[in-house]
Amino acid sequence: MEDLLRPIYQERASQANTLGVLILEKKKPISPVTDNFDVILFIIVKNAEDDWYVKHYEFADKSAAMHIVDETLLQHWIDTSSYRRSVEWVINGSIIFERNDYISSLKEKLRSFPTETRDLKKAIEFAKLIRSYSESKDLYENGHHLDAYSRMVSSLHHLARLAIIEKGFHPEVTVWNQVKKIEPEIYKYYEELIMSKESTEKRVQLMTLAVEHAISIRAGSSAKHLLELMKQKEQPWSFGELKVHPEIEEYALDLSSMIEYLVEKELVEVVLQDTKGSGIYHRTYKAVHN
Repeated sequence: MEDLLRPIYQERASQANTLGVLILEKKKPISPVTDNFDVILFIIVKNAEDDWYVKHYEFADKSAAMHIVDETLLQHWIDTSSYRRSVEWVINGSIIFERNDYISSLKEKLRSFPTETRDLKKAIEFAKLIRSYSESKDLYENGHHLDAYSRMVSSLHHLARLAIIEKGFHPEVTVWNQVKKIEPEIYKYYEELIMSKESTEKRVQLMTLAVEHAISIRAGSSAKHLLELMKQKEQPWSFGELKVHPEIEEYALDLSSMIEYLVEKELVEVVLQDTKGSGIYHRTYKAVHN
């Protein structure tokens, strides 16, 4: 199949801004990793006019998708898990061209999973987990049991990805297959929620307690990215300052619920500051030094 596609990728490889070309073939009849295409051509470039360009091909009863991605966007996907397929393409794809060992170095970096990248990913998943769990709990308490169930399923997905990152792996598309091997306890939670013969109300109620415990024991390590940032200055932070900080951009939408949870767990301290209004204070935040 590589031979049939050679004219396509050779043209790209000859261009000076092409850093590398990977190929990944479908191994099963249904293949989420390749979007069910028979083959993926993944081309990484620098200084691209379009950050992400996609073209589809058909040949000899086979289908192929070519993705040309700027290295900056790819790095963003890697750092934030916002497009998990791309990580799998880099890890599992075969190198058919690379400039100055670019892809070999990238593969090694993904395998080693640097601490800074891991801490950011944990914070992103933790923030989403807190938001989803809080919504599930609120919906349950207001009698909306099916909606609470739906949000609890989402919570378990975030918890699963968080557990995978903790173990030093990148979450894949088939996340539950990973979790079953890496963190069987969380896989058991998922099975209990979706397969139990209990009522929906009872399933959500029991899972609320289990997930609350799982979140609680992870709070300090999962929020490390945020807590370390907050410790960089002596003065407390206003929420507005934190929300617009570039290092927090990827989980800014879930920052409010994350901060409230960390306050509840006494990992973040509320510092009140005077305003012009009598009895009204600005609420600012400071990481607790352990």
